[in-house]
Amino acid sequence: MQGDDDILTVALDSSAAGLRLDRALAEALPSLSRERVKSLIKGGRVARADGAVLWDPAAKTTPPATLEVRVPAAAPAHNVAQDLALVIAYEDEHLIVVDKPAGMVVHPAAGNLDGTMVNALLHHCAGQLSGIGGVARPGIVHRIDKDTSGLIVAAKHDKAHEGLAKQFAAHSIDRRYLAVATGRPMPAAGTVDAALGRSSSNRKKMAIVAEGRGKHAITHYRTIEPLQGATLVECRLETGRTHQVRVHMAHIGHPLVGDPVYGRARKPLSDVLKTLGFARQALHAAHLGFIHPVTGNKVALDSEIPPDMRELIDQLRV
Repeated sequence: MQGDDDILTVALDSSAAGLRLDRALAEALPSLSRERVKSLIKGGRVARADGAVLWDPAAKTTPPATLEVRVPAAAPAHNVAQDLALVIAYEDEHLIVVDKPAGMVVHPAAGNLDGTMVNALLHHCAGQLSGIGGVARPGIVHRIDKDTSGLIVAAKHDKAHEGLAKQFAAHSIDRRYLAVATGRPMPAAGTVDAALGRSSSNRKKMAIVAEGRGKHAITHYRTIEPLQGATLVECRLETGRTHQVRVHMAHIGHPLVGDPVYGRARKPLSDVLKTLGFARQALHAAHLGFIHPVTGNKVALDSEIPPDMRELIDQLRV
């Protein structure tokens, strides 16, 4: 292990009893993917407080236990810094909040190796991004889907990254989305409490799974405005899981308008989408609130609904 590694201390309690080591650590450290955690374990970078190294990602945890995870300093990113337009909602020397347009991928992956928000941040921040996310995702603390617009925060150094990640893990981040859902949710406001996991039939999709087999997920929704064949709703995330709003709204029978994966619009709604050329889920990350991880000040940011979604709403007004 290297002396300049970033050391993360994890206290596992009874909620982690019986879980695989890689899963328990990934849930405790949301800034690290499970695959990233697995590679750290296999690389001898996870140890008990007494110094004993844990090498097996599949080993069952036996809480209470305090573990140290050594994250190596980020290697030079293979990602290319690109001078791409960014709408900055907030920025200081510790973090940056971007108002991401629909269509922009957050971090490079197969099929999207450039033109991503990470490429843009590498140029804009000139090397001032946290290395905790690894070379593929420098600075990224959370993500929103390619075709979802709105606010996303990135950390410029590891202390900010850890502070934000802890708030995401504690579900204390105020994340509110505006969405156009098909039909008329009844009741007009409610809570969807249903665990999410990978679909057994399509690994690219998420699905509602039995509690204990997926990640606990809670979405609070409320009606903002009834529309023709649809409803403008606000969805407040108590947890932040992949595709959470999209899957939860589909689960209660009201998939998002334009969602190509979890819903299919029927006439006359499909005709409106075709006329407008609206070909994405109508979902916008409209509000982001958190405690600044360095200053301790409250940060609360709002983003206006983008023009394409505004045009859709106007077209569907009763």
